Amino acid sequence: MQINLLKPFKRYAQNPIISRDDIPYPCNTVFNAAAVKFNDEYLLLLRVEDLRGYSHLTQARSKDGYNFKVDNKPWIVPSKDPAFEIYERYGVEDPRITELEGKYFITYTAFGPHGPRVGIGVTEDFEHFERLALITEVDNKDAVLFPEKINGQYVMIDRPSGFGGARGDIWIQFSPDLIHWGGAKVLLAPEPGWSPNKLGISTPPIKTPDGWLLLYHGVKTTGSGKLYRVGALLLDLEHPEKIIGYTPHFIFGPEEVYERTGDVPNVVFPCGTIAEDNGTLKMYYGAADTYIALAEAQIDELVEACKLAKSEVRPKRKFVNNK
Repeated sequence: MQINLLKPFKRYAQNPIISRDDIPYPCNTVFNAAAVKFNDEYLLLLRVEDLRGYSHLTQARSKDGYNFKVDNKPWIVPSKDPAFEIYERYGVEDPRITELEGKYFITYTAFGPHGPRVGIGVTEDFEHFERLALITEVDNKDAVLFPEKINGQYVMIDRPSGFGGARGDIWIQFSPDLIHWGGAKVLLAPEPGWSPNKLGISTPPIKTPDGWLLLYHGVKTTGSGKLYRVGALLLDLEHPEKIIGYTPHFIFGPEEVYERTGDVPNVVFPCGTIAEDNGTLKMYYGAADTYIALAEAQIDELVEACKLAKSEVRPKRKFVNNK
């Protein structure tokens, strides 16, 4: 077996690429950034936690994908609109960006007195942001949109539950209009091993000839706390509720000091990837809830890594609704 299929990602040598010292206004920390290419620039949408512990979203831009300049002020802050205010009162968190139908849709976690739920908004220019709806009940987060309709419907993956020690499964559901969602099915559930406690989709799907490629995180509770690591899975192009393959092991985990030490130690948490024309995938990830870091892999190697479960003799992972 090729070692690069076991650990396909290579860390950027100058990690971390963004720390709180790079934020041009007072804050506690920065982490969990969405990523997209826009107007020939790399754009990150950073989760920034202020000194109260509340989060907002701020943009950072780069010409090369490695060296970023952070905007002087936040872009998306908790809403004052009565329809959203109580549900975003404590922050907007962990964004994901999907380009869809010529627009950029942003899913995010709205956090308020009643718990976390998923919000969705849209922009065309990364100057104006329009909230569309809060599209789940509590408790729910880790939502990503597919970049095209499938069988005439919009598709979203999210993660209800998983809080207060409860098990968290990955679900998939469908919508005619991005507002009303249903037809929910369990996609992937935790099992003993490297991710026994909860799972969550990390990054929006990337379309490949072999299927939809996604990264997801798995959580294991250890004697010293929670450990967040990353796997990959491949979904059927026409029926994304069907899993084609997965990595039977984690492919990226905390190793470096900046991933091991911080506000929440032992965490690598990607929210954004950018697929380059040469087949390289840039993965931007939160490290220990304290930094933004970058690692790169080849997309075709990630796809092949998802097929390892078919080529090795091991107990089958307990997928639900994948027939």
